[in-house]
Amino acid sequence: MNPSGSGWITKLLRLMRTNSEHEFESLEQLYPKLRNVGFLYGSNMATLCHVKNNPDYTNEERCKINLLIALYTAHTQTKSTKPFEKSLLNFYKEITGYKSTFISTILGTNLETILHKRIHIDNNILTKKFSFFVTNALLFMDVMAYRKYLEGEKNTIYYLKQFENSIRTLVLSALNSKSLKTSYDDSLIKLLESSFRFTDDATHNYKVVTDTVPSKLESFYYLDLACMSTWSDLKLEGTEQEFLNTLGSELKISNATIKESITSVQTFYTTHKSKMALLNSKNSVQSFYDNTSLMVRKLISRNSKRLFKELKESKELVKLLSQSTQRELNDAEQKQMQEQLLDLLKSIPSLAIFLLPGGAILLPLFVKFIPKLLPSAFDDNRIND
Repeated sequence: MNPSGSGWITKLLRLMRTNSEHEFESLEQLYPKLRNVGFLYGSNMATLCHVKNNPDYTNEERCKINLLIALYTAHTQTKSTKPFEKSLLNFYKEITGYKSTFISTILGTNLETILHKRIHIDNNILTKKFSFFVTNALLFMDVMAYRKYLEGEKNTIYYLKQFENSIRTLVLSALNSKSLKTSYDDSLIKLLESSFRFTDDATHNYKVVTDTVPSKLESFYYLDLACMSTWSDLKLEGTEQEFLNTLGSELKISNATIKESITSVQTFYTTHKSKMALLNSKNSVQSFYDNTSLMVRKLISRNSKRLFKELKESKELVKLLSQSTQRELNDAEQKQMQEQLLDLLKSIPSLAIFLLPGGAILLPLFVKFIPKLLPSAFDDNRIND
């Protein structure tokens, strides 16, 4: 399955509907799994077990898969008679009718386009560091709001605004619990504020929020977001620990669950800190290299069958590629290889980026990943009846 290609939703739903193991799973049962894969933290390091994880998937593609699975779970849990895709499309149309900071740009009527734009906040390959991880950590609000929508909530926008304002109040309180805030903490607070969709002059009172939580699942989500916010600098001060314990207690969460929430985020961030851009201080050149490497590797993997076929017919090119891994090619050989590579790429529309002005600077990356080339199915989203 290719989560960036047309037809991925249909393919994923087919996989979901043929997997009876998760047929009657509720959001409450799914919630800890969403936390374990990083969906609740905005950094999806794996896909849910409903779908076999593919190492070629990007963070955003895994996020799309996990989001759709969570939304589908909400639909099956409410036993809604409305068709899933149609009801989800109507839900997003309803909530995007409200002026917001970024989601108002969704003007299309295609569900795949809507989910793509909901996940892909920053498409600049030079600056992209998934810095909007906080925004994607708030995606679970979509899931909860969709469930309310299916249950007959008359004003989904109002529900989302209340939900978001509660999160703002509690998470900012968590960030402010530090005895000494650094510039990192101030930046994270600004990042959090910029990630909210709705603006409301009437901010909630902390006590009002903790006294009026509608559901247990929302309580768990509030606590996990607070834990994520305090732990994102890989530190947990005594004042932060005290705040989290107090917050959990006021949300009527057991001590065991509070400890589990703190331990989960600690384990997740410690395990994946090298892969999480916010925790790395890379310069723009390194970020550019990392992002282009990921893009080239994905393009090669997803076009490998066609590339494999073309390379078999280009014996001179294969010879040069092989020699380039053992010795440095001279100028004439490098020029010959570049020309033959560009001729090869002309036959594969998906690789047209290499033919654009400046695209030749990506060819060394292309050559780097070619030795790992293996044949695979080209149309990942085809459904065989």
